[in-house]
Amino acid sequence: MTSEEKTAIRDQIIEMFDHAYGSYMKYAYPADELMPLSCRGRVRGEEPNRGDIDDSLGKFSLTLIDTLDTLVVLNKLDEFEDAVRKAVKDVRLDNDVVVSVFETNIRVLGGLLGAHVMADLLRQQGNRMQWYQDELLHMAKELGHRLLPAFNTTSGLPYPKVNLRYGVLNPLSRTGTESDTCTACAGTMILEFAALSRMSGESVFEKHARKAMDVLWERRQKGSDLVGTVINIHNGEWVRRESGVGAGIDSYYEYLMKAYILLGDHVFLERFNIHYSAIMKYISQPPLLLNVHMHNPTVSVRSWMDSLLAFFPGLQVLRGDLKPAIETHEMLYQVTKQHKFLPEAFTTEFRVHWGQHLLRPEFAESTYYLYKATGDPYYLRVGQSIVEKLNAYARVPCGFAAVQDVRTGAHEDRMDSFFLAEMFKYLYLLFSEKNQLPIDIDDYIFTTEAHLLPVSLSTTKPPCQEEDLFTHSCPSTETLFPNNPSFAKSIRDSYKYLTGVGRAFRPLPVRFVQWQQFLVLSQTPEMEEVVPHVVQLISPPFLGQTVLTAGPAKFGMDLSKQDIVKASPYTACGPIDNAVELKGRIALVLRGDCMFAAKARRLQEAGAIGVIFIDHREGSNSEETPLFQMVGDGDSTEEITLALVFLFSREGAVLTSALEEHHNVDVLLLPKERQLGCGESQKESKGDILHFIVIANKSDYFKTNKIMLKFTPELCAHVSLSQLGDELLHSEQAAGG
Repeated sequence: MTSEEKTAIRDQIIEMFDHAYGSYMKYAYPADELMPLSCRGRVRGEEPNRGDIDDSLGKFSLTLIDTLDTLVVLNKLDEFEDAVRKAVKDVRLDNDVVVSVFETNIRVLGGLLGAHVMADLLRQQGNRMQWYQDELLHMAKELGHRLLPAFNTTSGLPYPKVNLRYGVLNPLSRTGTESDTCTACAGTMILEFAALSRMSGESVFEKHARKAMDVLWERRQKGSDLVGTVINIHNGEWVRRESGVGAGIDSYYEYLMKAYILLGDHVFLERFNIHYSAIMKYISQPPLLLNVHMHNPTVSVRSWMDSLLAFFPGLQVLRGDLKPAIETHEMLYQVTKQHKFLPEAFTTEFRVHWGQHLLRPEFAESTYYLYKATGDPYYLRVGQSIVEKLNAYARVPCGFAAVQDVRTGAHEDRMDSFFLAEMFKYLYLLFSEKNQLPIDIDDYIFTTEAHLLPVSLSTTKPPCQEEDLFTHSCPSTETLFPNNPSFAKSIRDSYKYLTGVGRAFRPLPVRFVQWQQFLVLSQTPEMEEVVPHVVQLISPPFLGQTVLTAGPAKFGMDLSKQDIVKASPYTACGPIDNAVELKGRIALVLRGDCMFAAKARRLQEAGAIGVIFIDHREGSNSEETPLFQMVGDGDSTEEITLALVFLFSREGAVLTSALEEHHNVDVLLLPKERQLGCGESQKESKGDILHFIVIANKSDYFKTNKIMLKFTPELCAHVSLSQLGDELLHSEQAAGG
């Protein structure tokens, strides 16, 4: 790639950033986030609740804070100075809002610290920021103290949420009842908290973050050296024992490695290396990274991967382990070529599992690290494709919008702050030479949110161990990775046709010990095509005429008929208040706030025999969005025996309005091809076909006699549903005894 071409792409990235940041400042500031389709700000409490997603929003101008040090990297120093003035003047950190400790730490505390480091650097250079008197550092210290109450647990693991004004245990806090947190949530504090301690002189922050890391290390499974995904914050017991490098665990591993780089403490590196050996032994099956059970790591627990693991090749580059980094990155690139973006989750056969794409930056991050390590211009072309696809498929008049489903290209009204904090940093750095940057990028370590912390914070100078460059590495790219693009190409070529584009697809070889399990898992996406289900309203006045397309679940029992009752709370993420009403009935539940399986277990315990989940995303519908199968939460779902289907928002509105108007509504839950009545979907074969159905009615006769009725397609061409019922009821021949 010529320098002119790189300059043109870099200019394009600047223009895209201006469009995204400018739209936020014009339409959304001082709100936390921009809603790019609505062209307005997202203010918590004024928009429909999105569950845990909204815990990132604290009414503290999230996107502005998260973007501050990006402005410096992109050499927008006037805009940076103006943005710092706004943050100092406008942002309050004492709002009566419950926020995620993890998200607030990496986005807001990290953003304030990174911006302070940049402001201090510019001030020292003498040309700018001469008015600055460490205001951002004071704000960071205030926020640190507001997060500290979360660490008030017997184990030392932090609560997942905290009220910025009232803490955790205050009666006004509206939080503190949680008992679990994710591994990454507890293990992704050390960089920001240690930096805050060393910049402020208050050791309390680093002390608490180290304690949390110590607990996670001690609670690892000693036989496999792996950790689980969710842990109890009071007793340290594992709640979810699934182990991988993606969602729920990812940045714990990242922060072990980076804590060593930032702080110079060999304890962190030694722990990372032990974990890393276990990851490469059990989880890594190049180019795949498959979740396993921490206590039985030779068995893969699911047949799909989530997009957050795309950061891992970048971490492997920091570790000095280049070959598997190239392999996994190439696999991810093939998936993006097939689906335009990385789906939120995709199967081991590279089909879409969850179609959402939130403009996540992890793939761009790994692309940047691999280019820095290899000097291979191939990775510039990968970066160019990211830029082009963002412009072609995510750009909207008021910014960039997340993709609701990569299969349809439909947009979602959200532009998360990490898009500005991370994506544009990594893309700009990818196409920039060192002398084109306003700072020496090698003087800094990136946090998981790509905020810049100076490696000068280290209290000791870690030596490079000549006898083992990879285990104790302060990687010198000149020493470890000479500019030899053919090295990376020789590894990539093995995965050139990974997704089947260009030549016949061949299953990937996997380690023998997992072969049998992998065979089963890798075949299921092919075999388990999502079978459309329906929710059919059969009580008067609907009489089967209202049929709503629904998605099935991979767990639960065969579907059945009953009347429906709305669960209380509607999300079913807390204790069920109306268990008496739900007993023996189908529960109506809103999606969000917790996992499908968690809701199902709670409702089954309350006595429900089925659940209809309704999507919380306003306007979603089965015509525009492909159906998907609800999946479990990583733990066993064998004990879940009640019936489960999923309705998109528009279909759900039909059902809820029917329930509000008629109070007592009976429904059938069944595969679409078996819906009551006659439709074109019925598959015909040779000879007369008899379709079997169960007619449900409130009469005592039907309650005491479960009769299977059969009829021919010709019969229903000229009779109504009620006529059909009468005719079958009085026809001994049709009723078949």
